[in-house]
Amino acid sequence: MVRDPARAPELANTEIAQAAYGEHPALLNAFDGVDTLLLLSATESADRVSLHTATIDAAVAAGVRHIVYTSFAGAAPNATFTFARDHWHTEQHVRESGVGFTFLRDNLYLDFVPGLVGEDDAIRGPAGDGRVAAVLRADVAAVAAQVLLDPAAHAGATYDLTGPTAFTLTEAAAVLSEKLGRTIRYEPETLDEAYRSRERFDAPAWEVAGWVTSYAAIASGELGTVSSAVEQLTGRKPTGLAEYVNTL
Repeated sequence: MVRDPARAPELANTEIAQAAYGEHPALLNAFDGVDTLLLLSATESADRVSLHTATIDAAVAAGVRHIVYTSFAGAAPNATFTFARDHWHTEQHVRESGVGFTFLRDNLYLDFVPGLVGEDDAIRGPAGDGRVAAVLRADVAAVAAQVLLDPAAHAGATYDLTGPTAFTLTEAAAVLSEKLGRTIRYEPETLDEAYRSRERFDAPAWEVAGWVTSYAAIASGELGTVSSAVEQLTGRKPTGLAEYVNTL
């Protein structure tokens, strides 16, 4: 299911339906005959939770019986990372819908770590000495594929998806330095400094809060627990930071 069929991948034995999050009539049509829905969380926005819940409601109304949802590590109503709160509210709505469910709670994406480096070769944020067990998106996709092959076997399960180790941003900077051949450094910020340094982007308050609190969640320890779920579900070890940057 896609917003723009022209951008859909060409895959054998598939049908393409057009609908966007929250578009009830289009979603009802798209979900017709669908038993299992892989619901990828929408792009961060001020109304993301309402888009998710409206999409879930349409799926239930159309007869979907199992929802596999890409959530976030430590999803909770009081999570430090503000976007993780969105995921908790979405999870609750799925639970209350009465359909079968499986939640894939992804850690921060390993793919995004190189993008944390600024133009001056510094990673800045209020992460302190906290650790993050970042996971490669391809590993999340591999887990999702396994779950979708037999959703009933994973009914009611919540899987924390992480990389093989948890690292500090200082350690990440060292790995990136070796790969890129130049010195990358991590410069810790206070929360106040982090908010001020991001004012230049002129982004809405909810978005800035998400940026800043992603680092704060690392500092709090909420993203540092390593899980074995990727290996258990796919039969292979998840990709680590050094292995990933060597592919860039």
